[in-house]
Amino acid sequence: MDSTLRVLILDVLAAHEVLTLATLREDGWPQATTVGYINDGLTLFVATGADAQKVRNIRRDPRVSLTVNGAKAEWSRLQGLSMAARAEVLESRAEIQRVARLMKKKFASLADLSDPERDRGWAFLRIVPQMISVIDYTKGFGHSLLLKP
Repeated sequence: MDSTLRVLILDVLAAHEVLTLATLREDGWPQATTVGYINDGLTLFVATGADAQKVRNIRRDPRVSLTVNGAKAEWSRLQGLSMAARAEVLESRAEIQRVARLMKKKFASLADLSDPERDRGWAFLRIVPQMISVIDYTKGFGHSLLLKP
């Protein structure tokens, strides 16, 4: 991936706080949910309820799709991302603590997030893109590039 595209992807990720995550239910139907996220480079992290359906779906099948974009009144300025990715539920205590700190830093409303080691009500997901579609209507309506990170 060239550095210009990487910068655009990281800029889109930095400009937004919410993504739509699609997981696969046991019956094969996709389930889309909206969640807040943080990123470390191209890797995304999500905090969610430990008993959430998406957690059960990911434990069974790690394949996910997601979109990151924002509403634009002027379509010619739309930039966003669509990803095919693999997700996993974090198990490492150190990694959970690191992600929880980053989440608290980005989302003030999570400042009271209790220690995730003791609070079993939380699950933290790592999402690693396998394919990224960069949507950039500033280069023309419908313009997108598909690339592998």
